[in-house]
Amino acid sequence: MLQKRVEMKKSLYLTATDTTIGFVSQDSSKIDIAKKRLPNKHYIRVVNSLKTLKSFTRVPQKYKNRVRRSKQTTFIMPNRYSFRVVRDTEHNLLLDRLEYAYSSSANLSGEEYNQEYAKQQAQIIVCQPHTQNSKASKIYYLGLEISKSIR
Repeated sequence: MLQKRVEMKKSLYLTATDTTIGFVSQDSSKIDIAKKRLPNKHYIRVVNSLKTLKSFTRVPQKYKNRVRRSKQTTFIMPNRYSFRVVRDTEHNLLLDRLEYAYSSSANLSGEEYNQEYAKQQAQIIVCQPHTQNSKASKIYYLGLEISKSIR
């Protein structure tokens, strides 16, 4: 039973996330392979709660309210790792089981989404993903001063 749970957490999922059709896994190397991307870039770590977020990083005091209240927003922490807290979405059905996962759009790096390709790469298809991407998340860097990132 424990081995099956570990395998589940390390699988590559294709699912509709809170912002896009995405690859989701606790093993970022599986996403690297699916996207044919070099492993030197960081992925957004999506977490199911503020409690889970605390286990990975400390949110600077002056930004805690913003992080707590934000939806569809990614925060790049001072340590350069990025996180998004996902609450009250269908995506939480998977995320609550995993607690956290790395997340990326389900496409080849730099290419448009191709549903057939994405299905071939995934080990588990959670649900029939939509064919349209929704609005991308906002990205903020939390440094000495908060600044809106490149999007």
